[in-house]
Amino acid sequence: MLVGYARVSTDDQNLDLQLDALKAAGCEQLFSDKVTGAAKTKEGLVEAFKYLREGDTLIVWKLDRLGRTVKGLVELVEGFQARGVQFKSVTDSIDTSTAAGRFFFHVMAALAEMERELIKERTRAGLNAARARGRLGGRKPKMDFSKVESAKQLLNSGMLSKDVARNLGVSRATLYRAIA
Repeated sequence: MLVGYARVSTDDQNLDLQLDALKAAGCEQLFSDKVTGAAKTKEGLVEAFKYLREGDTLIVWKLDRLGRTVKGLVELVEGFQARGVQFKSVTDSIDTSTAAGRFFFHVMAALAEMERELIKERTRAGLNAARARGRLGGRKPKMDFSKVESAKQLLNSGMLSKDVARNLGVSRATLYRAIA
């Protein structure tokens, strides 16, 4: 039996592309998760494991939908093979029922992990370069220097903090953080 597993990382992402591809690949049973790949427990994947029997094949749309690290992916596939379950990836053309497929699986898993590490490195380098130019990450502050000074003057004159916040278009919490 062909069993499909699909995963997206956040609730606002859509599973339709993966589910359509899995149905087109002939999957008779589908399981899915909306959880980050770093999550320890993926309920849909756990259910798929329980459902799989010897001779079945687990199919995913792409290798990275199953796991994030080479070690984790290899352990999963070894667990499948110990139970007599094969593994296929639609877009990566991986099929562990053959020796070449198992080799290609290990190569693709290593490349997927390397790609994630390179993305992390580029992100860190970009953030460091931005910091070196004086840019900080995150949202712009709601209250600039002039608003903070105005707020202090209004508060010192006896105006209530809720009225000062309303006049400046910020919440009281924002006002308190800015003048602290």
